[in-house]
Amino acid sequence: MGGGPQVLVTRPEPGLGETMQQVAARGFRPVPAPLLSVAPLAPTLPRVFQAILLTSGQAARPLGLLLPARDALVLAVGDRTADHARDAGFVHVESAAGDAVALARHAAARLRPDGGPLLLASGAGQGAVLAAALRAAGFRVWRRAVYRTQPVRALPAPALAALEDGRLTAALFFSGDTARIFATRLPRRLRDRLRTVRAVAISARAAAQLDGLPWKSIEAAVHPDAASLLDRLGRAGP
Repeated sequence: MGGGPQVLVTRPEPGLGETMQQVAARGFRPVPAPLLSVAPLAPTLPRVFQAILLTSGQAARPLGLLLPARDALVLAVGDRTADHARDAGFVHVESAAGDAVALARHAAARLRPDGGPLLLASGAGQGAVLAAALRAAGFRVWRRAVYRTQPVRALPAPALAALEDGRLTAALFFSGDTARIFATRLPRRLRDRLRTVRAVAISARAAAQLDGLPWKSIEAAVHPDAASLLDRLGRAGP
């Protein structure tokens, strides 16, 4: 897919294939290197809630499979998460167009604490800060993990090959977790290969996980979303 200098795409599906196409459209050759595997969970969900909060597109499909009716109001953290919710069959979807802080603000402005509990669907071990912020604002929050992520035991073979041949120009990191996994799984013999590679992260927090490695540069997106991350990557030269 695509030619030109290589760019490592470290996110899992859903999102990996779409991002690879977008990277290719910018003149790069995308290298698939998912650093997480995703497995759906089947928790018991409350029957009555005011709205659903989604912190990740990963939660949309498993949640859609768990809920027979999908006419509830869904507040998504960003535009792509909102798109995944619609793809999963949810009809009434709104985007906070930002991060968890933006989602908390959107929920507080859009909903009422006395309107019923909120269902926060997230990955295992995620969403605690958002739930605490909403509870502090007077909301009842039911937090349910609808998927679980597991880190890879070693960097995927395409990533190792791209580092070995020296044609890698950038690596994209869509979360602090994937940045941390890369940093801990990178073989010591390949560390110096990073001196010509840009690390482009979705946020300053994710970028901080990459400190200590000899990157050409460590850069963070202006806004914590995929579009801003790709804008930070830019386009391949002629």
